[in-house]
Amino acid sequence: MSTHYMKGDDPSLREQALERLVATLLGDDDRSLALEEVVIPGRAGAGESSDSDAPGGAEGRMLAVAAALNAAQSPPFMTARRIVVLRDAGNLTAADAEPLIAYLENPLETTELIFIAGAGRLPANLTKAWKGTVSEMAPPSEKTSDVLALEARDAGVKLTADAVKLITTRLGDDASRIAGLVEILSAAYDDGTALDADDVEPYLGEAGAVPIYQLTNAIEAGDVAGALEVLHRLMNVTSPRQPKPMHPLQALGMLQGNYRRLLRLDDPDIRGVDDAITALGGKVKEYPARKALEQARALRTDGIREAYTYLAQADIDLKGARAIPEDAVAEVLVARLAALSARSRTGPGRARARR
Repeated sequence: MSTHYMKGDDPSLREQALERLVATLLGDDDRSLALEEVVIPGRAGAGESSDSDAPGGAEGRMLAVAAALNAAQSPPFMTARRIVVLRDAGNLTAADAEPLIAYLENPLETTELIFIAGAGRLPANLTKAWKGTVSEMAPPSEKTSDVLALEARDAGVKLTADAVKLITTRLGDDASRIAGLVEILSAAYDDGTALDADDVEPYLGEAGAVPIYQLTNAIEAGDVAGALEVLHRLMNVTSPRQPKPMHPLQALGMLQGNYRRLLRLDDPDIRGVDDAITALGGKVKEYPARKALEQARALRTDGIREAYTYLAQADIDLKGARAIPEDAVAEVLVARLAALSARSRTGPGRARARR
């Protein structure tokens, strides 16, 4: 018997890794006879009544754990092993986990037990009990470029550098779409065909979500159009790793935090990266501290003051000071900040506050 813990932030990629693990454990066994899956419910939903088909809350978790233990403790029937998958095990409380911990002290040799935390965190007593014995698994990578390279290699799909750049840029963080895209490309083109950007573009679909840091990167680069494109994707596109679009107030809060760091670095006594790390609390890594210091020096005091003027105006506009749509407020703010960064790169006398 083995205990496995399937990790991963992207549910789709994690599911693919789970399927590979299950297939390996099954071997030649009949899936319908060997595999048992149990979902651990969370708290009862609002308005959920007692006649719900699937009880929630403590009762639901108790029943799910009992079902999982019943399967784990049952000898396999017409197969060499039994595979029991506990989905959303992060919903378990410490008390819920006690029967599972007792089972792990004397498990059935023919059972393979797989835990998937889901959106929650596994209880500490469970992870402590299996420490040193659990086999931790995860997708090979959740980075879009890495997933694309692996899927394309396995499918025998050849992509030019321009095609790879277009795919990774368009899909952003949504690496879960890679497998389907590669499968389509494999079916649409003959084996061995080197696909360029023009070949793959019709199959890409809508733009995927992007990481938040791309917004500050575009602003710092003075790229107004690029910054607005990233903002639109943050506020409109979802993915398994970004299940909800960013609200303009969230964008404002993130940008306020970024310029707050720059303000702390606007000090003549800060002479290098080590001083910057100290000024930022000592827990910042060298690369982001260097970037922040370079940006603070580029903007200088007048530029940072002007950025705060824009942030303050956006704050009151988002709170209803003027009849401007929230998305438009965020767009104006990002455009102003990116343009300010662009001006800060034009030479001495840059980034003066407007009068």
